[in-house]
Amino acid sequence: MTKKQSGFTLIEFLIVVAVLVILASILFSSIIFFHRRSLIDATNQEIINALRLAQNKTLSSEGASSFGVHFETWRFVLFKGDVYNPSASDNEVHDLLAGMEIAQIGLGGGSDVIFERLTGNAAQAGFIKAELIQDSTKNTLIYVDSSGTISSLDSSASDTNRLKDSRHVHVLYSQNTKNAAALTLTFPNDGVVQSISYQSGLNSGKTQFSWSGTISVAGADQKITIHSHGLTDSATLFCFHRDRRDNSKALNISLDSQNLINYTADGIATKGTSLWAGNPETQ
Repeated sequence: MTKKQSGFTLIEFLIVVAVLVILASILFSSIIFFHRRSLIDATNQEIINALRLAQNKTLSSEGASSFGVHFETWRFVLFKGDVYNPSASDNEVHDLLAGMEIAQIGLGGGSDVIFERLTGNAAQAGFIKAELIQDSTKNTLIYVDSSGTISSLDSSASDTNRLKDSRHVHVLYSQNTKNAAALTLTFPNDGVVQSISYQSGLNSGKTQFSWSGTISVAGADQKITIHSHGLTDSATLFCFHRDRRDNSKALNISLDSQNLINYTADGIATKGTSLWAGNPETQ
């Protein structure tokens, strides 16, 4: 009579190991995602806090002076006065967290946000873009408008599992669009051009733009939605929706002759030719 052997067979052992490897991989991916998420959130908050502190110091007439924040690739500096002096002893230097960088400074060619006494208005409105060094699609935009209002927009994906494609694309356009005249939708393969009044899509304060419509091109309806996620005196973050389930035509989108973004017929988004248009970031 043979005894029944207990324990794991080699196949069972390998299955257990494989399951553990898969679980470890999922856990590791989640840890990486939340670590990157925390870096973006912390950087966003640190920059906003510095800007608001500079504004509050200015409004309270601390030292009978204005205050501002100077930005560089790896750090930002809260300073006293109308002009940034890198040698000033009272500068408050804030190094960015490891893994983050300030990738773009859209402050009219400068690197400083300086607040005006009495009003708290910003002498130079614009935006600052901070991003992960290893993944530029994970970023945050901090806006300062001419009235001194400070706001932010996180253009990173909200979760790790969501499908990202060209149906929903962000493009940062580093110019003032508040007085722009028209958006032009050109379908190059079909000779169809549609002009859209940009001013009609702006809200009363010219802080948001929104347009949605259907255009018939060679007998096929093309459904397009364009709106802004951020609109300041020096930049606009455009959001383009072109679902290829509803669209089958190549498309070029321009604002007052500045080409912002182009789509192939099968929905692949590419950067426009305008020097001020950023790379499309799928959401």
